[in-house]
Amino acid sequence: MKKTLALVLAILMVLALVACTPAGATNPSTPAQSGTTTEQSGGTTEQKNDQPAQQTSGGELAGTYDITVWCADNIVDLTKKQIEDFNASNTDGIVINATVEPVGEGDAATQIVVDVEAGGDIFCFAQDQFARLVQAGALSKLGVAAAEMVKANNDPDSVAAVSLDGDLYAYPLTADNGYFMYYDKSVVKEEHLGSLEDILADCEAANKYFAFETNTSAWYLASWFFATGCKSDWTTDSDGNFTAVNDTFNSPEGIIACKGMKKLLDSKANLSASDGAAFASNAAVVVTGTWAYSTVAEILGDNLGAAPLPSFTVDGKTYHLGSFNGFKLLGVKPQADPVKAAAVNKLAQYLTGEKAQLERFEAVAWGPSNLADLQLDAVKNHPAISAVMAQKEFATPQGQIHGSWWNIAKVIGDDVAAATDDAGLQKALDNYKEKIDALFGLTGYIFVGAWCNWDNADASMLMKEADGVLTLTLDVPESDYMGGRIVVAGEWGTDYGYNQVTTGKELLNPDMDPSLGNNGDNNIVFAAAGNYTVTCNLTTGEITIVKN
Repeated sequence: MKKTLALVLAILMVLALVACTPAGATNPSTPAQSGTTTEQSGGTTEQKNDQPAQQTSGGELAGTYDITVWCADNIVDLTKKQIEDFNASNTDGIVINATVEPVGEGDAATQIVVDVEAGGDIFCFAQDQFARLVQAGALSKLGVAAAEMVKANNDPDSVAAVSLDGDLYAYPLTADNGYFMYYDKSVVKEEHLGSLEDILADCEAANKYFAFETNTSAWYLASWFFATGCKSDWTTDSDGNFTAVNDTFNSPEGIIACKGMKKLLDSKANLSASDGAAFASNAAVVVTGTWAYSTVAEILGDNLGAAPLPSFTVDGKTYHLGSFNGFKLLGVKPQADPVKAAAVNKLAQYLTGEKAQLERFEAVAWGPSNLADLQLDAVKNHPAISAVMAQKEFATPQGQIHGSWWNIAKVIGDDVAAATDDAGLQKALDNYKEKIDALFGLTGYIFVGAWCNWDNADASMLMKEADGVLTLTLDVPESDYMGGRIVVAGEWGTDYGYNQVTTGKELLNPDMDPSLGNNGDNNIVFAAAGNYTVTCNLTTGEITIVKN
């Protein structure tokens, strides 16, 4: 009995270091998805531990643990090696038997919020997915000592990226998730690097492209507005729900940003792209990030140049292009077994530690968030890392941003391109502001999908609710992918899809059954275009589909 009690107490002390309280427990008023209950988050009961943070001597965590790790395809092999290194070096007797799967940072959150229990035990994700994952209860909260370790050893902005309401919910993985400018030295003159107008002239003279994803990506388009001092700051509550926004894009400064943007959009050199491979398709400049370094280096060779973004001039005043400065993060899924939770967090700390971050830099040029690594000459002098760090002076730290914003803001580029005068530019910003304002006045559920360009704030797709039943009749146009799902208006976290359809499943594309492994988003994908009535019972979660 004494031996058992001692073991329990030792485990509790370990959990103080790697506490695993899942964020955002399932809302009891929302029906649980298949395989979960309202008392659980993703099938994992909430774990709490308020013991003082202490280290535990080796032995209490000894054992073999089967886990799944999700990471980018280009670091799968390295991650396998690092897990082997952890197994060989840890003094706790932990042996991790890991299945490492290639799930990219941009896809991990979308997959795991559908079914947290089925997701990776450890997964890499992009910073903009943080709030969504908190809402879904997909992230374990760090214990006091683990949080202090993260704060002491990582770039302060990366620490802010994993923080919510004073608590930390993930581990910083990189500090390089921003963008800058690669250029072809044989085309762009070095003395022109500071001027957008001069670079465009070089590109036009050589019949080359200036690739900047201004028409199709809000992430890149925001650069123009940050240049003139505009902001879009979002406020969340302690559960990760968005409550307010301070957005100044629709302003005199926003008009200046549009005028600068117009210089690129009206140039014959304009190409809305961010793939480093664009250099093989007649580009002389590509605005992208460190992840493209290997591709760019292979194409340009000795002509590879990297620099912070240039400035543009409007009415005699110069504005340096801004950017988002974000991070790649590593999350740990809540675990039902507290001992396994502690062991998994130990591995997460190793994978985000000084040695592992340096290995990723050396292998794939990922920029470390670790402060010691950032001081190394090899890191500071790397062309891509040097450029992204120089751009950081003009960058806006990427906080938590409403999921609908990305679709709303990216339309500005096309609207500005179509504008013929200042009134047209103002109309573009008015349209944007109207959609932003509508986000917090829109309540209920939306059937978002290909039929509304995945705009989860499209009021025309708002389902009518009566006696706990949602109803919507819609036209599904013919397209390559006729899919979508039911979500809370303006959000992505609450999800009803293919698995919840109980009547009318024969109307759906059978190849999109999530059990086949090719529909991780749980989308309802129609087999044919047509007019459909979709209902969802909020009590049972069951969906009925009828073709009219």
